Amino acid sequence: MRSSQLLTATSSRLLIVDMQEKLLAAMKEQEAVISNCLKLVRGANVLEVPVDATEQYPKGLGGTVDTLADLIAERPAKMRFSCSETLAWAKQGTASDQPYQVVLAGIEAHVCVLQTAFDLLANGFEVFVVADAATSRNRTDYEFGLKRMADSGVQLVTTEMVLFEWCEVAGTDEFKQISRIITGRS
Repeated sequence: MRSSQLLTATSSRLLIVDMQEKLLAAMKEQEAVISNCLKLVRGANVLEVPVDATEQYPKGLGGTVDTLADLIAERPAKMRFSCSETLAWAKQGTASDQPYQVVLAGIEAHVCVLQTAFDLLANGFEVFVVADAATSRNRTDYEFGLKRMADSGVQLVTTEMVLFEWCEVAGTDEFKQISRIITGRS
């Protein structure tokens, strides 16, 4: 029997938070975070995991970086830091006909990602924050944001953990595609 602590593609959805040009310019490790968000989105597409994204005040902060925008058609704008009021599924909470595991990536870890994670927890979702696909302007805010989330029941994961848990088994066409995505050969 598979552990309930693991992610599954059929029970998950991916939410990319505010990966916008003007915000990213001030972030630590921005290239690695963009790369890992791309891996997550590509892997989600291979495994048919629903993908959402948001943009914080795009009029002033610009749109989602082109490499991600090309893969995510709809990116609703928001003014609140949390994404939970912006996405219909997040407001509705968990229901038997929709994914209940939410994988979060994006910026800033200690603001929009954290507030979204807490709201999703309050609405009954299992929340997983991808530590290597999230960042903040400074290391202290990032580290304390992750610690606070972990202390509150959010699962901290990495890009590879998510992709391999979603994939579940080696030897399939999906596994081969995921392996190419992870190694950068996709």
